[in-house]
Amino acid sequence: MAKKLYRSKEQKIIGGVCAGLGNYLDADISLVRLIFVGLALLTALFPMVIFYIIAWIIIPVEELPEKSK
Repeated sequence: MAKKLYRSKEQKIIGGVCAGLGNYLDADISLVRLIFVGLALLTALFPMVIFYIIAWIIIPVEELPEKSK
């Protein structure tokens, strides 16, 4: 079964993009967020913000199983 990239619903801070990437890459989510912020600071912030907004729009939200009562 192939892995699919989804935005996280439970571990999101803004849009869940970094949490979804961390889950997809089997990496620590905090590390993915730190790398994202570091790259944003190195690229003068604007390109990474545009990347995040585009990823937020394109990557679907994960489907969580409904909890039974």
